Amino acid sequence: MGDFVMPSLGADMEEGTFIEWLVSPGDTIKRGDVIAVVETPKSAVEVECFEDGTVGELLAHEGDVVPVGGVLAHLTPAEAAIPEEAAAVVAAAAPAVAEAARVAAPAAVAAPAAVAVAAIPPEVEAAPVTPAEAATRHLPPVSPVLRHRAHELGIDLATIVGTGRHGAVTRADLEHAAAARAATAATATVGAPTRPTLPSPTVRQRISPYARRLAADLGTRLDGIHGTGSGGAVTAADVRRAAESAAPPPPAAKPQRADADSMRQSIAALMTVSNREIPHYYLSATVDLTAALSWVRARNRELPVEQRLVPSALLLLAAARSARQVPELNGHWVEGRFRPSDDVDLGLILSLRRGGLLVPAIPRADTLSVTDMMAAMRELTMRARAGRLRGSDLAQPSITVSNLGDQGVESVLGVIYPPQVALVGFGAVSERPWAVDGLLGVRPLVTTTLAGDHRASDGAVGARFLKHLDRLLQKPEEL
Repeated sequence: MGDFVMPSLGADMEEGTFIEWLVSPGDTIKRGDVIAVVETPKSAVEVECFEDGTVGELLAHEGDVVPVGGVLAHLTPAEAAIPEEAAAVVAAAAPAVAEAARVAAPAAVAAPAAVAVAAIPPEVEAAPVTPAEAATRHLPPVSPVLRHRAHELGIDLATIVGTGRHGAVTRADLEHAAAARAATAATATVGAPTRPTLPSPTVRQRISPYARRLAADLGTRLDGIHGTGSGGAVTAADVRRAAESAAPPPPAAKPQRADADSMRQSIAALMTVSNREIPHYYLSATVDLTAALSWVRARNRELPVEQRLVPSALLLLAAARSARQVPELNGHWVEGRFRPSDDVDLGLILSLRRGGLLVPAIPRADTLSVTDMMAAMRELTMRARAGRLRGSDLAQPSITVSNLGDQGVESVLGVIYPPQVALVGFGAVSERPWAVDGLLGVRPLVTTTLAGDHRASDGAVGARFLKHLDRLLQKPEEL
């Protein structure tokens, strides 16, 4: 049995608050599926699983504070195939299934229990249970939550055959039983005389706390939203779909000040550690962007509007390619030594509308094309500002870029984001006097800066990085 644990979503994260499950016990999941939402001091993050299997016991509950590495749920690996010796028994009832099992299953010792279960004809297994039989039969394993849910639905647990581990009743079993009972009732009332319909009591809509908070942030009304979660509960995904399909929402409610304060405190604590423990050095260089901007304008004439480039895409790609060429700046300082990274995972500092900063990562940024980099920038920014970041977005970057050009800042003297060893800064692109081949003219220039960690590199290494970045931007067609 595998464990689904609280992931590390940043160098400064020691614990997270569990917000919401997006799966139920018994659900089949695949690697990369989003199965939970956790909250860090900076944002709520959708967390993916990293293995295939079946959801077992859910250990975390809403509001639980769980340390990084703490177990949130147990996962059962994908079911093993039927042993080959059992194939002969199954073949009597289902030849096609038995042949598939024989080919796929590894040789193993026959399991008598598995043989006995496989030999039960489907019509016998699905036979209805009479009240007398139910009274003498042991109830299947069922959690207190599902027992309460069965009571709400008016379902007799003795009539249900559990499909979970060891015959346990799952939420899906309850929903199927409720649907079957409703269908039977509808069939029985066909042709029956019409009777006055009495007003039914109001049923309270089930809404997860995270979905309720997200609806407030997006200005989306909760009434009328069809819930797709367990028992018809409205989930965060339902709220997002409603927000996307509705007309432009009213201005979102301002977030609680405590959230912004918490994020600011987290950022300040991390930067304090950086300033205290990392011996910074700073370098800067001015880069002529005449060739780069001309290339961008020419390229945009060939692209549809939604795919057009901005100069920042070139700057980020040049930084990623330069980090590949100067590996002394691409990696982490861990346990007293520098560990170079195999990939260039480029961190991008983003400012949130509600205040505070996030540093999501663009994985393997040096391998992207300019158009792919533009798409990655756009997607990452959109998800971050909509509160839809995933755990994989917050994987540890190997080098980070701070781009404040759109704010009119001329140069950025950044603070390194530990445990990284370098931070690249880009200022605003502005037209300034510049001499080329002895002739003075006006050119679009940008000031690039580098903050380096003296424990891992020195000024000569940093200068080589900035020189390589300049060279790439003079030949943008090669990016």
